[in-house]
Amino acid sequence: MVVAGKVFRVSEAVSMAEIASELEGYRFEEPYEEDGFKFTLVREVAGLTAKAERLRGIYSHDYVIHVFHRGKSVATPRTVEALFSFANKEGRIFLTVAEKKRLANFVANRLSEILFKRVGGIVEARIAPEVLKEFHLRNPEDTKITFFDNVDIPNVDKLSLYGVDLMGTSLFEEYCRRGDLWYIVARAREYGYVVGVTRDASVTIFNITDKEKYLQYVEDEIYPLILKTE
Repeated sequence: MVVAGKVFRVSEAVSMAEIASELEGYRFEEPYEEDGFKFTLVREVAGLTAKAERLRGIYSHDYVIHVFHRGKSVATPRTVEALFSFANKEGRIFLTVAEKKRLANFVANRLSEILFKRVGGIVEARIAPEVLKEFHLRNPEDTKITFFDNVDIPNVDKLSLYGVDLMGTSLFEEYCRRGDLWYIVARAREYGYVVGVTRDASVTIFNITDKEKYLQYVEDEIYPLILKTE
């Protein structure tokens, strides 16, 4: 019961209509042959839907792995799929990819290549440490885990706190002075979700499986944090 994802921002001047036009019907096929095995590897965007300054779809990408079978390395095709959502929030266009960080980064770069013919048109979003702290201080008793980096103590790289009462401790304030809040896990009381958020806008909801609900939460609660940081 976990949905993970990551938020990015579109750094180029482009409209939602232009994004939809570039992605609609996108399909790229590439022949692949190895040791008598022949495949057609496909990259495509499917299921594209647009509604109220929001554009959602599925990005899929074929690749080849090598499986050991009877003394030989056999080429085998595999497909990864990821749900993505572009949304216009206060004049800024964000992209959320509902997959774990590594795959989300990969998909963001591939979508950037489709839209802008290069990597870098879609970049990582950021949430400032003070904004992350302020967000979860709204419900301090529901914060369970915190991590800090950029610690000023020699030979100490990271600090962490766990527990239901950690936000009420002097240690939390001390750690905030010593380093930057990097990751926090808390219960979003209004939704009932247990949510983990990092400064690079990686977001995990630990107690849902519905990716549509995940995307809605991110649009409602995480995009404003990024906007406040900018």
